[in-house]
Amino acid sequence: MTSQAHAPRTPRADAPSAAGVLDGFQPSFEDLGTPLREVTFVVVDLETTGTRAAESGITEIGAVKVRGGEVLGEFQSLVNPGREVPAFVARLTGITTAMVATAPPVSLVLPSFLEWARGAVLVAHNAPFDVGFLKAAAADLGYEWPGFAVVDTVPLARRVVTRDEVPNHKLSTLATFFRARVTPEHRALADARATVDVLHGLLDRLGATGVTHLEDLAGAADPVPPDVRKKRHLADGLPEAPGVYLFRGPGDEVLYVGTSTNIRKRVRSYFTAAEKRRRITEMVRIAHAVTPVVCATPLEAAVRELRLIAQHEPRYNRRSKHPERQTWVRLTDEAYPRLSVVRDVRAGTPHIGPFSSRRSAQEAVEALHDALPLRQCTLRLAAVSRSPGSPCALAGMGRCSAPCTAVGGPDTAYADVARSAALALTDDPSPVVSALAARVARLAAEERFEEAGLVTRRLRSYVQGAGRAQRLAPLAACSELVAARPTAAGGWELVVVRHARLAGTAVTRPGEDPLPVVDALRATAEVVEPPVAPAPACHPEEAALVIDWLEQPGVRLVHASQPWSVPVRSALAHADLAGVSGEVRAQITSMAPC
Repeated sequence: MTSQAHAPRTPRADAPSAAGVLDGFQPSFEDLGTPLREVTFVVVDLETTGTRAAESGITEIGAVKVRGGEVLGEFQSLVNPGREVPAFVARLTGITTAMVATAPPVSLVLPSFLEWARGAVLVAHNAPFDVGFLKAAAADLGYEWPGFAVVDTVPLARRVVTRDEVPNHKLSTLATFFRARVTPEHRALADARATVDVLHGLLDRLGATGVTHLEDLAGAADPVPPDVRKKRHLADGLPEAPGVYLFRGPGDEVLYVGTSTNIRKRVRSYFTAAEKRRRITEMVRIAHAVTPVVCATPLEAAVRELRLIAQHEPRYNRRSKHPERQTWVRLTDEAYPRLSVVRDVRAGTPHIGPFSSRRSAQEAVEALHDALPLRQCTLRLAAVSRSPGSPCALAGMGRCSAPCTAVGGPDTAYADVARSAALALTDDPSPVVSALAARVARLAAEERFEEAGLVTRRLRSYVQGAGRAQRLAPLAACSELVAARPTAAGGWELVVVRHARLAGTAVTRPGEDPLPVVDALRATAEVVEPPVAPAPACHPEEAALVIDWLEQPGVRLVHASQPWSVPVRSALAHADLAGVSGEVRAQITSMAPC
């Protein structure tokens, strides 16, 4: 019963840190970018009293540390599992209860192993088993798992060693196939030594397929088409900084625009199995270059992405390409106003929106019609009529005030309806929400769930459109707003917003006085022409990004040319449709037809 640990050589300064794990143990290998010859691997094997970590204990840990084909050290120790070793396990491994009776417990062995392996990439044959036991033991002892990257040689072997070459992918079979110097014998150190030779044999084969870096191993077990993997050189030389990247195709066409906090790492992931989107794989096949645009802050990167998508309309981007297709709901400016779905915003009339589709805008219109007796006809009615018109069917149903029947002067009753509609659009949506919530409850009580679901959808579209307009309008009307947010490094992230458009941004160094930077930023920021509120002077999604940033904790307003506020009784207060009871919503969801 011996316990030995050969001290490893001092790790190199450029040895990879543990940052990613296959098979669901830890984050992905995207965080690593180290050539395989520079990676320190710790090949580990365990012997245990059973197959389930919750019910079994570790009896032996064996590991070999290698880098660049050279063995740096070995670790081996019997472990007292705190229970008897089953007879069938003793026959399989040769480790008996008597052998481990005086061995150190896992509480002494595991900390030594974790410290010895720190900073390396763990390798095991059927890694979920071995790493699962190690993680369970660490959790039982109250140790934080170091977050090792893990390579499993089983799926790698299935990728590069065919069934024509071997009958199975067991360790003993692969050790024979790769002519390992040690024969696996169900003892931890011997099996770890055999796995080292198997690993090197697998890496030799993978190298011929373009797997040369640690992050390549993340996709090595899930084959990537060779023509896609060969494009990985497009990530070479890209900056490891936040910003935007543009994939370019024939004729320098912009195929796709994306954003990331680390451009090089994100672009490199497109050439691995981490990328599952069929359209994007198609895009990568025809791309021949990637153009980076480094940005000072993530907000600037997100805004630049939107602007570049709108500018180039890349065929592989699905969103934000056509801001002009955003729709609004307007209360028309005429003697007897009505609701209209429009593409643009005009001064002097109330609007809500923008809506992502004409259908959702029409649903908001129908919600307002359900609550208010606005006219729905498209006729242009004179303020003063000499003869009465013919009321429509809606008037007979009490759903229209029928201003067409007024004679000899303006219909004052309809003027009250129009004022209520204007208030519902710009100020307080409560009357509309209350009216429709009552209708939903009544329909649900009558078990007319399909109709109740329809009214609820209309109400939701109206509330969302009104909420967007009430968020946008104050910022769209503000000619200049300057805000600051502290950075993790101790400086300040500064933004200048003009009519909801990001006009300038900068980051100050720790300890630097931000006010001179603010003055310079205001002097050099983009000149923005005022829009017609609530429409912003930019893509509505850009305005939403800016507002989300401004509403983050810690943001401080440095300067605002106009007040920035929303109505006290705004539509945002009804965003969760609290007026529709939770019980009714649950009934609608569970019983309404699909």
